[in-house]
Amino acid sequence: MHPKPSDGKLARSRIAIVVTVLAWLAYVVSTVLRQYLDYGNHGFRFTMESIGYVVIVTLLTFSALMYLVARTGAFQRFQSHTRVPRAELERHFAENPTGITVLVPSYAEEPEVVRATLLSAALQEFPELRVVLLLDDDPAPKSQAAADRLARTHEAVAGIERLLAEPAEHVDRSVRQFTDRIAADRRANALASAEEASRLAREYYWAAGWLHGQAIDEKNEDHVDEFFVSEVLMRLAEELMETGDALHAASVEGARLPIARLDELYRRLQWTFTAELSVFQRKAWASLSHEANKAMNLNAYIGLMGGRYRAIETPMGRSLIEAGPLDEDAFDVPDSEFVLTLDADSILLREYCLRLVYFLQQPGNERVAVTQTPYSSFRGAPTRLERLAAATTDVQHILHQGMTHFGATFWVGANAVIRRAALDDIREIEHVDGVEVRRFIQDRTVIEDTESSVDLAVHGWTLANYPERLSYSATPSDFGSLVVQRRRWANGGLLILPKLFSQRRELKRRGKKVPATEFLLRLNYMASIAWASFGLLFMLAYPYDSRLLSPFVMLAALPYFAAMASDLHYSGYKRTDVFRIYAFNLILLPVNLAGVLKSMQQAVTAKKIPFARTPKVKNRTATPFLYVIAPAAIVAFSVLTLWRDWYAQNWANAAFALVNAVFASYAIVAFIGIGPMFADAWAGATRWMYVPRAQTAANEATTADAAGESKPTGGTDWRLVLYRGAGEVGDARRPAPIAFETEFAAEVDSHEAHHERQAA
Repeated sequence: MHPKPSDGKLARSRIAIVVTVLAWLAYVVSTVLRQYLDYGNHGFRFTMESIGYVVIVTLLTFSALMYLVARTGAFQRFQSHTRVPRAELERHFAENPTGITVLVPSYAEEPEVVRATLLSAALQEFPELRVVLLLDDDPAPKSQAAADRLARTHEAVAGIERLLAEPAEHVDRSVRQFTDRIAADRRANALASAEEASRLAREYYWAAGWLHGQAIDEKNEDHVDEFFVSEVLMRLAEELMETGDALHAASVEGARLPIARLDELYRRLQWTFTAELSVFQRKAWASLSHEANKAMNLNAYIGLMGGRYRAIETPMGRSLIEAGPLDEDAFDVPDSEFVLTLDADSILLREYCLRLVYFLQQPGNERVAVTQTPYSSFRGAPTRLERLAAATTDVQHILHQGMTHFGATFWVGANAVIRRAALDDIREIEHVDGVEVRRFIQDRTVIEDTESSVDLAVHGWTLANYPERLSYSATPSDFGSLVVQRRRWANGGLLILPKLFSQRRELKRRGKKVPATEFLLRLNYMASIAWASFGLLFMLAYPYDSRLLSPFVMLAALPYFAAMASDLHYSGYKRTDVFRIYAFNLILLPVNLAGVLKSMQQAVTAKKIPFARTPKVKNRTATPFLYVIAPAAIVAFSVLTLWRDWYAQNWANAAFALVNAVFASYAIVAFIGIGPMFADAWAGATRWMYVPRAQTAANEATTADAAGESKPTGGTDWRLVLYRGAGEVGDARRPAPIAFETEFAAEVDSHEAHHERQAA
């Protein structure tokens, strides 16, 4: 739960908004207009400088203002939020059992990381729970290390199933015995004996003891392991123990509890330890898209949900085709009312599914498509970089909660409960090789969750952030992996921006008014990283006339920095971290600019930017040469500017350059490290000297055989001609986006339904 903000905190938040607006107005009036009124014509250069400077200050002030507005909305939500009692949750799901499918997309993750994620999902207290690991690793690994990791990941899933088998069987037996004992008395409001409460207390004690034993056996090597043990296993054990104490106290007093309530408490134990786990690998099937991004990994499985399929062999590999009801070798992919997407390095607290699905099922929420708790960071990070990245993540959590207050929620892809009907509503269909391909989550950009948020709004759906911290995720532990993550985050917002304006026009055409605050918050969320990056670049690089500077500029920025310092303290960090965040953002400026430029490149070329996954490795990730040199260049240029402005007696600009030089130098030492910076710079500067060793023909053949690939021979494979068509065999080694059944690829089937499909 978020601490409830005081009325004074909320009042100060509103005052900060007023001060920011008034300071900006005062700057425009007192500085810019006064320059023209007092001094007349200053020439073309000063005119252009003043226009550019006012635009930059206005855009940066607007972003600061949106920050203040969003946090005010968050504090209002935190003040009014009251937790739903546990008994009400159990009563609701006893009367309204429903199913949820947890989809965990994973690529090249450490098996131990995936295991913690899957176990936190499997221990969700929910009536019907399926957990599916969407494993995107190559099913035929090219290296022994990759093969070992793949095997260990499969074993991790099997290990969780074996682990939960004991408590599941124990609880199932207890539930059956309880059902047999009270079978004769199922009247409404019937009361059980005090002995029944005592029996149930012993079951809760047993479950708590089992979890406590697992917590002791778990490895505890870093802050993430410690969080999993304390907040998932031990906290659940403590809750079960406390419930057992309450039942024991009731039995000692001779209290007779309603049979229906005891039944709900038995079911809670059953839900806690009952989950169906499985692994799905889309790359094992030639009939599914192999596009290298998370969105298509999710789309591949979601598109199969609710269907019945059978496997066939084709020249392109094993494929899935729809099966008829009489096909004995077919299998079903179960459907569910709700889908939970969960990153493979995230951990859910025990009531995540219970509380979020309850929220979706409340009257008035029928058109809420997505609800989530924007992820928080694991505490106790060992490095300064990881700790500061965690601080920015936790502050963003507050802002996302505030955006919900104004109806401007965006789907944050690390975790979300999605209504299946909403996904069907935004489904897009395209045909590849004459076969239907379904896209539920758009992969046009690398921020697929943001674009899907706009798609849902166009179709009349809303999104909401649940005002609690129930999900946690890892933050990059070194600068190299952080560069990959932040460059991806900065890419795509500008591409989606036109869709936001189209959405607004479409809703207005339907007679639905889009509130100005909602639109402005969405606009800032998508585009602020672009204008903030370019604005800061111009302020660093261009020697603006000192007459354009004013104390009102500082006054307009002061509420923003004061509010961020307060939010850091509210989230458990130091107020002084606000200065470290400024330094942090300075060295990330080239990364953000690169992401924005990538968006522009995609807009011009119409070529999709490859999805870059954040590396999750034990060792340090090397930083690309450009992003190592750029922070040092910022320091050097700031020192040069300081020297130039000092001799020109341009004191304000000199002070700004000094601040940037000091903060950027601190950031290099604290967040990159002098040794790693030189190592990565040397590696980047000399990498061009090395070329990969060319494989011999024999080695290529061996590699192809190991991967199970077809090798081109002196002649043409007739199967490929008949399958791909004449003139298409030259492209045969490329995996087909969709492989489909043909007369030569399908097995002969005597069922009438199959022949009808062939004719069609």
